[in-house]
Amino acid sequence: MNFPKGQSRYSTTAKTNKEPIIFGDRGMTLEQEINESNNYYRNHQLGVIYKKPTPIQIVKVDYPKRSRAVIKEAYFRQASTTDYNGVYRGYYIDFEAKETRHKTSIPLSNFHEHQITHLQQCLDQKGICFVIIKFVTLQRYFVLPASDLINFWQRAKQGGKKSMSLQFITNKAIEIHAGYNPILPYLTACEQLIQGDK
Repeated sequence: MNFPKGQSRYSTTAKTNKEPIIFGDRGMTLEQEINESNNYYRNHQLGVIYKKPTPIQIVKVDYPKRSRAVIKEAYFRQASTTDYNGVYRGYYIDFEAKETRHKTSIPLSNFHEHQITHLQQCLDQKGICFVIIKFVTLQRYFVLPASDLINFWQRAKQGGKKSMSLQFITNKAIEIHAGYNPILPYLTACEQLIQGDK
């Protein structure tokens, strides 16, 4: 059968797209990718992990319409700890999510001392703790054990480097690859941490 301009519907000369299909990202932030992954994990009874709410104190609210309250003034009640926590296979997990547009490192200034302290306290209670790091421009994702972050942080406080190089992260972390369901299969890396493979 021929179509206009004499082209067959089954032409073998048609161009084929040989670019790899990348299911992850789709313009999402790391937080959105993790939230979507957490929905998948909960819906499939693989884990119960949530983003922690930010503790704020509302000071002033305007009511331009009865059904549309607008917060005009608020402040953080306390420094938040890490971004996510929950349970996976009977293990408490706690982690932070960070993304960077740098191609070769992530500055330690992305982390805060109270987060480091919190991660250490969770590790002391045998929690599974880590950081998910996204190199945005490279589209690479890593699960870095909290113990490696804490050790690096302590060395930095004693005059060491102030940013973790991609090479350091590649050596210490578990790289995960964006997919479809879940978008970020970070529980596979969590399983490795539980087994002590990393």
